[in-house]
Amino acid sequence: MTVVLDGSSLTIERLLRIARGGEEVELDTRALERIRACRAMLEDKLAAHEIMYGTNTGIGEFSEVVLNDEQVGLFQRALVYNHAAGIGDPAPPEVVRAAMAGRINVHAHGNSGIRPEITLTLVSMLNRGVTPVICQKGSVGACGDLAPMAQLALSLMGEGESFYQGERLPTSVAMARAGIPVPGLQARDGLGTINGSNVLTAMSALLLGDADQLLRQAEIACAMSLEALMANLKPYDTRLHELRGFPGAVRSAAAIRRCVEGGDLATGRIKTKVQDAYSMRSSPQVIGAAHDAVAWAVSQVEIELNGVGDNPIFIPEDKLTLTGANFQGTPVSLPMEMVGQAITMVSVLSERRMNRLENPALSQGLPAFLTADPGFYSGLMLSQYTADTLITEQRILAAPASTMSIPAAADQEDFVSMGMNTALKNCQILQNAWAVLGIEFMAAAQALDFREFTPGKGVRVAHEVVRRHVEHLAEDRPLYTDHNAMAALVESGEILEAVEAVVGPLE
Repeated sequence: MTVVLDGSSLTIERLLRIARGGEEVELDTRALERIRACRAMLEDKLAAHEIMYGTNTGIGEFSEVVLNDEQVGLFQRALVYNHAAGIGDPAPPEVVRAAMAGRINVHAHGNSGIRPEITLTLVSMLNRGVTPVICQKGSVGACGDLAPMAQLALSLMGEGESFYQGERLPTSVAMARAGIPVPGLQARDGLGTINGSNVLTAMSALLLGDADQLLRQAEIACAMSLEALMANLKPYDTRLHELRGFPGAVRSAAAIRRCVEGGDLATGRIKTKVQDAYSMRSSPQVIGAAHDAVAWAVSQVEIELNGVGDNPIFIPEDKLTLTGANFQGTPVSLPMEMVGQAITMVSVLSERRMNRLENPALSQGLPAFLTADPGFYSGLMLSQYTADTLITEQRILAAPASTMSIPAAADQEDFVSMGMNTALKNCQILQNAWAVLGIEFMAAAQALDFREFTPGKGVRVAHEVVRRHVEHLAEDRPLYTDHNAMAALVESGEILEAVEAVVGPLE
C-alpha cells in the first residue's frame, strides 16, 4: 500500500513501512500545487532582488553577504559541497530512507521554495531504491542535520555515492540504472534540501518503534522472573495503578498480569511473601514510566515529521519570507534524551531481577547461579558480569547531549541541539538493552526449569521460544554464543509475537 506524503499525516508507523518495508510513496497532488505556488513566489522575489537568506545571500556568519545574479545560480552547488563534511561509517539505508521521506513531507507544505523537480526526484529515489550514502557523524542538530543532508543533496547533482540493488555505486551510475533524471540545483534548492533535522528525527522515529517493542518484551521477561521467584502478585493489580493515575503503569501492570494468567501463581496455589523487593513490585511503575516517556517522544517526533522544519520559510499567500530557527533539533532531542534514560532504567531493573534469580539468599530456593551443581559449576554467574558492563555503558551514554552545545560558525550558531549525538547514543543504549533483556530471559527460563509448578500461559510460551534458541544449562559451557543468540532474539521480536498470539496485544 502506497504512503501518500501530504505534509500532515506521516506517522511513525507509516515511516517504518517506508524505511524498513520498502513501501512506495506518492506526493499528494495538492502538495505539489503548493510547492509550485511557493516556487513561483520565490522566483518573483528573486527577480525583484529581494534579500532572502541562503537564496541570494551567504549563510551563517556570511548571511550579510549579498550575491549577484550569476552567483545565485552557482551558490547552491558550493553550499552543498561545503556542508558535505561529515565523517564515519555510512548511516543504515533505513535511516536515510526515513530522512528522505521526512524531507519530502517538509516540502509538501509548500513553504520551502524549492523546485518541484527536487521533491519529485526524492520520491523517485525512494520508490526505485536509490539510497544516498551519508556519514553518520558530523551534525550538531542545528541548522538541521547539515552535513549528512548535504551528502543526500549531492545525489540531486548526480554526485556522491548511493546504494542501489545491493551495490555501493557512484550516484550518477545508480541514478542512470534506476532511470531517474538528475535535476541539478538552482536557487534555494540546496538549502531547501538540507536545512532541517531530518536525519536525527528519522533515527529517533525508528528507535521509538523498537523501544515500544522492547518495553513490551521487558514486561514478558518480568513476568517470567516473577513466576520463577514466586512473587506476590498484588502489586500488579491494575486497580492499584488506576488509583495513582499514570497510564503507563496501568498498561504495564495489565500486561504483566496477562502473561501470568492461567498459572499456579496467579490462581493462588503457591505460597508467597507478604511483600517483595522493589525490583519486583516496582516493575509496573518503572516500565510504565518508560512507556509514558516514549509516548511523549512519539508525539514530539510526529509533530516534527509533519511540520515545516526549514529556514527561511516562505508564505505564498502573504508573499512573505520569514527567517527563524525551525531547523533546531531540541524539540526532538530533548524527549529522546528521556527515552534513552528510560531504556537504561528498564535495563537496570532487568538486571536487578536477574540478580535475585541467581543469588541463593534472594531466590526463594533456587540453586546458586541457577546451576544444579554449584561450586563445581558456576552456572550463569558470568552472565551477570556481561549485563553489568552493558549497563555501565548505558549509564555513560545516558548523560544528556542536549546540554552540551558548542558554539560554531563564528558564534552565529552559538546554541545547537547536539541531537545527532542523542540519536547515535540511543542506538547503542537500545542494542545493549536487547542484550540485557536477553540475559534476563535466559536466566528466567533456566530458573523456571527448576520449578515444578505450572507457569502462566504467556510465560509458558516465552519459555518455549527461549528454549528454541538456547538450551538449558545442565553443565558449564561458553556462554557468549547464548548471549548473542538471546540479544538477536529480543531484537527480532519473536518472543513478543509468540506471546501476543496467545494472550493478546500487550498494549
